[in-house]
Amino acid sequence: MYPWIVAVVPNTYCSKQKKVSPESQHSVSHVPQIERCVLLALAEMWYGVFLWAAVSSIIFHLPAALISLATLRQHKIARFTPIAILLMGILGPVCGGVLTSAAIAGVYKAAGKTMMSFEAFVFGVGQSFCVVLISFLRILATL
Repeated sequence: MYPWIVAVVPNTYCSKQKKVSPESQHSVSHVPQIERCVLLALAEMWYGVFLWAAVSSIIFHLPAALISLATLRQHKIARFTPIAILLMGILGPVCGGVLTSAAIAGVYKAAGKTMMSFEAFVFGVGQSFCVVLISFLRILATL
């Protein structure tokens, strides 16, 4: 179990972590996995989805900012483009991700369902993936 998740979301029910023997410590089966945690409260579900949306958005936008920094560093005005890309990677989840994560958690809570941590991961990364997909397809430019 990742202690920082339990520290932030204290009411989460998680399965116990397996003990790893010293000889199998360096095997592929010891790769960290998303625990099977059950998120019960609305705030836990919202936070889980929002956290994954924010982290995946940063992961998607950071390479784009680094590529634009490398290619546009000699341009007079466009050298500041990486700042805008990083700001969108942070402000997008803070503004839109908060609302969509709350909507997803609200639907789960209203339906009386619990959310597994893997579902929070899928919804959070899915939000960021949809933003990247819409950005690349330029659907908004056709409206």
